[in-house]
Amino acid sequence: MPLMLHRRELLQVGYSGLLGASVSSLAFAQPSATREKRRSPHSVVLIFLTGAASHLEMFDPKPDAPAEIRGEFRAIATRTAGLLACEHLPQLAQRSHLYTVVRSLSHRENNHLVATHHVLTGHMQPGAFFDKIASRDDFPNYAGGLSYFRSPPPGTPCGVNLPTYLMEGPLLWPGQHGGFLGPKHDVLQITQNPNHRDFHVANMQLAAGLAVDQLTDRVHLLDAINSQQKWLAEAAETKKLTDQQRQAVAVLTSGKVAKAFAMDQEPAKTRDRYGRHPFGQSCLLARRLIEAGVPVVQANMGQVQNWDNHAQLFTRMKNDLLPPLDRAVAALLDDLHDRGLLETTLVVMLGEFGREPKINKDAGREHWAPCFCGLFAGAGVRGGQVIGRSDAHAAYPATTPYSPDDLGATIYTVLGIDPHADVHDRLGRPVQLNRGSVIRPLFDGVSE
Repeated sequence: MPLMLHRRELLQVGYSGLLGASVSSLAFAQPSATREKRRSPHSVVLIFLTGAASHLEMFDPKPDAPAEIRGEFRAIATRTAGLLACEHLPQLAQRSHLYTVVRSLSHRENNHLVATHHVLTGHMQPGAFFDKIASRDDFPNYAGGLSYFRSPPPGTPCGVNLPTYLMEGPLLWPGQHGGFLGPKHDVLQITQNPNHRDFHVANMQLAAGLAVDQLTDRVHLLDAINSQQKWLAEAAETKKLTDQQRQAVAVLTSGKVAKAFAMDQEPAKTRDRYGRHPFGQSCLLARRLIEAGVPVVQANMGQVQNWDNHAQLFTRMKNDLLPPLDRAVAALLDDLHDRGLLETTLVVMLGEFGREPKINKDAGREHWAPCFCGLFAGAGVRGGQVIGRSDAHAAYPATTPYSPDDLGATIYTVLGIDPHADVHDRLGRPVQLNRGSVIRPLFDGVSE
């Protein structure tokens, strides 16, 4: 007698029971078009300072400005002529030969969600309005865009975000998934703290007592069931689940990426260098994932809006934000350099915008999109330079401004993707992936 199951039962069995694994966030990429074999450079680590770090308290201090602009921190010299840094970034100041700072980033979106989409996708959010949450109308993030053109090796996701979703209450920040390309172009989202002693990624774990050969047998059973349920296999939702299931199996059976999550295998001395806190261990995990072949890793520092300091900015940055950032990113740059990975990996560190130059009555700074800065290293970037400058109060670019669209064009080019290529949305309509221009001074050393 043919095996018949109700649709809901089959979804439940096929999605969890048959595979014995949770795969709801394992929506890895499958290409609709392929390109030539990847050439170096080919990887990106995006360090996202969610909530928007103050550029005046990082790499664009104004020591000669009035006190209400200058702030409380002292500016220190770096190894790069013309580049000052905040006194609470001493390790990064000593490593400025490894990176370049762009001080003339600029756009117009002062809203966190809209600006986050712009920075994490390289494109303005379609139909943007205040606090527009994530939707399938959004543009894909960089890993999603990459996955449209190029398939990773079996068992390797095109992107990993860690250690948490950018989400506050019902507001899910856009720019964290494949957008209009569909769920098969979503990244692997980590939601555990890599600093915990028992850290593991549940999606990468086999169910208790389930061996790999048993898993393969269950996949064959799933194929048999799906072949009898043609109407179900043709449904868009079921196709999504099938893609996720097969990708989960590929990751579980290959072991390459799964081993990267075994943080307890990393020497204690190395873990200490990064800092024994969630962000430090996220940066270390990013390095391990790059080594395992994951092309795009995004490490978010803290919960959403961690850097959104409308009050007590100087206390928060001095005690909670700048020291762990300084230690972890310095360790990451050293580690990538020493392992020969920096030449093939672009490291980008920035927030969704900057902070208003004038300090408010609560000793904080408000949102400020017209001018902010970003750090770039590796993948052919010429270290030891500073690109662009702001005006006397760090309010507006005094030289050529660069937009998040230009950031996106730069990232896609490093990944070997033509940023101006067309992709097709879920309805088959052609859409230009990006409309920016590569930030050429990063690579040719010529800037204003």
